Amino acid sequence: MSNAPSLAIRLFGTDEPVTPLRILRAGALTAELDTGNLRHIRYAGVEIIRAVSFIVRDKNWGTYTPLLTDLVVDERADGFTVTYKALALDDRQAFRYSARIEGSADGNLSFSAEGSAENDFLTNRTGFVVLHPIAGVSGHPVTIEHVDGSIVESHFPDIINPIQPMMDLRGLTHEAAPGLKVTCRMEGDTYEMEDQRNWTDASYKTYVRPLALPWPYTLPKDERIEQAVHVTVEGSLANAASGSEAGSVSLGERIGTVPPLGLGLNPSEITGTIAHSDTLRLVGAKVLVGYYDPSLGHEFTTLGGIVAAARMLDAEPWLEAVVQSVEGFEAEIAALGRDLEAMGSPFATVLLSPLPDLKCTLPGSVWPPAPPPRAFFEAARKAFPNARIGGGMFSLFTEMNRKRPPTDLIDLVSFTTTAMLHAGDDISVTETLETLPAVTLSAAAIAGDKPYAVGPSAIGMRMNPYGEAPFPNPGNIRQAINFNDPRQRGLLGAAWALGFFARFAAGGATTITLGGTTGAFGLVAVKQSWPQPFFDETGGVFPMFHVLRGMARLAGKPLHAVATPDTIEAIAAETGDGVELWLANRTGTEQSVTLPGTPRDLFLLDADSFVAATKDRNALDTLTKPFEDRTLTLAPYAVARLRLS
Repeated sequence: MSNAPSLAIRLFGTDEPVTPLRILRAGALTAELDTGNLRHIRYAGVEIIRAVSFIVRDKNWGTYTPLLTDLVVDERADGFTVTYKALALDDRQAFRYSARIEGSADGNLSFSAEGSAENDFLTNRTGFVVLHPIAGVSGHPVTIEHVDGSIVESHFPDIINPIQPMMDLRGLTHEAAPGLKVTCRMEGDTYEMEDQRNWTDASYKTYVRPLALPWPYTLPKDERIEQAVHVTVEGSLANAASGSEAGSVSLGERIGTVPPLGLGLNPSEITGTIAHSDTLRLVGAKVLVGYYDPSLGHEFTTLGGIVAAARMLDAEPWLEAVVQSVEGFEAEIAALGRDLEAMGSPFATVLLSPLPDLKCTLPGSVWPPAPPPRAFFEAARKAFPNARIGGGMFSLFTEMNRKRPPTDLIDLVSFTTTAMLHAGDDISVTETLETLPAVTLSAAAIAGDKPYAVGPSAIGMRMNPYGEAPFPNPGNIRQAINFNDPRQRGLLGAAWALGFFARFAAGGATTITLGGTTGAFGLVAVKQSWPQPFFDETGGVFPMFHVLRGMARLAGKPLHAVATPDTIEAIAAETGDGVELWLANRTGTEQSVTLPGTPRDLFLLDADSFVAATKDRNALDTLTKPFEDRTLTLAPYAVARLRLS
C-alpha cells in the first residue's frame, strides 16, 4: 500500500479536510453542531428534527459557507449553550449575523439569529430552514399552527407533493415515536414547507419567505433580521433507542426482474467514449442515452456521433432532444424527424423536452412561454412514427412532478435526479438514498399504466434548473450543485450507485441510467480540466465501474426483496446457480451484518482493494475470493458481492 493514495482520496476522491461534527448533549437530548447549525436532533436516540439551520443563499440558490468567529460552546450537566458570530460574503456583498443555541435536559431547544447586510444584499433566501425527517413521519399526522393562530390537523405527504403541502406556518407538532410529541415553533417571518423528497433530499423542509414573493430579493443595507426556532419535546418512550448492533440481512419474495443499465452520453465525451470503448463495453450497459441540444452547438454530426458511440459499446442508442422553438416547435420536431430518418432511424427511443422546461418555475410563479404539451407530443408522434416517445423532464424529478407530461400521448415517462442540490456533505449525499422509495412510488403514480425510466443521474448535477449552470469545481471540494464532484471517483460514489440502482430496481423502473462515460459522471479516468487526484497520474477505472458492471450482468434476472439494517444498501437476484447478493455500507463507520446463508465467494471493494480495482477493469472476477462466513464486516463505504448457493 506504499503507493496507494490517501484514505480520503480512496473514500471521497478528495483530500479536502472535514471537521468532525461536535455532539451536544443535554440529558436525553442530543444534536450535532455543524458549521454553526444543528443536524440530527435526537431525543432518547430518536431523531425528532433532521436539521435547524440559519442559511444565506445567493441569487442562484447557492449557499454561502459562513466565516464563524467568537464561537463559544458551554456544555453543562443539564444543558448546553452555543454562541457565535458569522459573516456570509463574496466579492460583491456581505451579510453579518450572530446566533445563539440553547438546549436543556427537559427537551427544550432554541436557536435564534439576528443580523444585517453590510451593503444591499441580493439573495434568494436568508433565514432559518428546518428539516423534518421522513422515516416514521411520511404519511403521519401533524398539527399545524398558522401565522394567524388557527390550528389545523393534517398529515405529512406520502406521495411527493409537487408544491408546498403546508403554508403560512408558525408551528408544527408531530409524534416522532409512540408517546413522544415534538413541537417546532418558528418565529420572525412567515414560513412554509416544501416536500424536499422532490430533489431526493430525505426531509420535509420548512423555510422563511414564501416562494410566491419575488426572488431574488434585496436585503437593504443595515436592515435587521431577527428570527428564532424553538423545539420542545413532551412525553416519553416506552423503550429508548438502543445502540448500534450487528444487524441481519434477509431475503424476501420475488418482486420483479432486474432492469437494464443505461449510461449517459454528453456529446463532449463522444471522442473519449469511442477511444475507451474496449473498457466501457465491459460494463455491459444495454442503453446509451445521448444528449442533443442545438443551443449548445450540437448539430447533425452530433447525432451520428451518439449512434457511433452506442454501437461501439454494444448499447441501444436513445436520444434526449431539446426543442428550441416555442412558436415553431412543430416544424423543428419535423425537421429532426427527417434527419433521423435520413440516418436510418437509429434511435428506437426518442425523449423530447422544450427548451424552457430545462429551467425551474417555482410554485406561485408565472410559467414561461412553452409549446402546449399535447400539441408538442402529437408533433413528436408524427415525426418519429416508429420510435418509442418519451416525455418528462431532462432536469429533475421535481420539475416533472410540477409539470406532468400527457401520459396518454407518450410511451415512456423519464426524469433525472441529483444527490446534492441543497447540501454537498457526505452524509447528505448518502441520505438521499432514503427518499428514493418515495420517488419511485410518485413516479409510478404519474406514469400510470406507462413505464418510467430514470436518468442519466449522478451525485453531481449535469444541469441547473435554478441558476445559470452547475458549479465548476476546480478546488475538488464537497459542494452542493457541483458539476464535477470528487465522490464520483471514490468508494462513496460506488456505494451510492449500488443504493441508487437497487432502490429504483425495487421501485419498478424499467431502465436505470447512471452518470456518463468519460466525463464528470464517468467511469473511466480521462484527463480533465479539473483535478482527479491519483487518477491523473495512474489512469484506470473508478470503483463505480465494477458496481455498474455487476448490476448490468443481473439484467433480466429475478429480483428479490432484501431487508437490511438502515445503514446498508442491498440488491439480490436469482442466478443460474443460486442468489447473487450485493451489499454496500453507506456510512463512514464500520458495519457488521449477519448473512441470510453461507456464501461460496466474495468480491470486496474497499479501501484495501481500491488500487488493485482501479488498475484492473476485470477486478469483479479477479478479486473474487472464497468466503464461507455467516458474518460480514464492511469498512466505510465498502461494497460486497456475495454468491450464495
